[in-house]
Amino acid sequence: MKPLHLILSAGLLAFPALGETLPRTTNVIEEWSAIKAPPAPPVASVTVDAKTAALLVLDMQNNLVNPQSRPRAVAAVPGIAQLLGRARAAGMLVAHSNTPTGAPADIVPALAPLAGEPVVRSGVDKFFRTDLEKILMERGIKTVIVVGTAPNGAVLHTATGASLRGMKVLIPVDGMPGAESYSEQYTAWHMLNAPGTRANATLTRLNWIKIQQ
Repeated sequence: MKPLHLILSAGLLAFPALGETLPRTTNVIEEWSAIKAPPAPPVASVTVDAKTAALLVLDMQNNLVNPQSRPRAVAAVPGIAQLLGRARAAGMLVAHSNTPTGAPADIVPALAPLAGEPVVRSGVDKFFRTDLEKILMERGIKTVIVVGTAPNGAVLHTATGASLRGMKVLIPVDGMPGAESYSEQYTAWHMLNAPGTRANATLTRLNWIKIQQ
């Protein structure tokens, strides 16, 4: 039997130009400018049962919803407020969230929590180290409507958390305002295509949600 070093040397001699003949491997950064966005995903009208659905209003705080850093969030407030009013009128569970350094008083006045509406405080995943799962389970919630900012932060991760817990997730595309439109586009694509969310996620619009009492 030939010594190992001779076998390895023979192998290298058999492929002297390997690095020159194989095509150069590219990566996503090098391809970035050539990547085209996929077609716009479907957006559907939906009907929810007020008894088994919940509206989650995430991180709509004054320091985030301002015309300097997130004008899209400011523009989204009236539409979210209308949905919030309809949810309350139907007796639907409404829950709010703050960032780790926020407080209920920091939420924009048009969306401020009412007495008895739970408010959790966490990072991007509002299930993490909070009572949100317990709150939803105790009410028998099967569907969550997720609105708020940022789309690629609280909306994406909390919606994913709800999906992984077996809930249906409705995301109004005009109710997840970000600092830029790409973060909203990415989140919409992710929710409909990622293995952990695609079976449970539906994109909709704020005024396309019908609430049955």
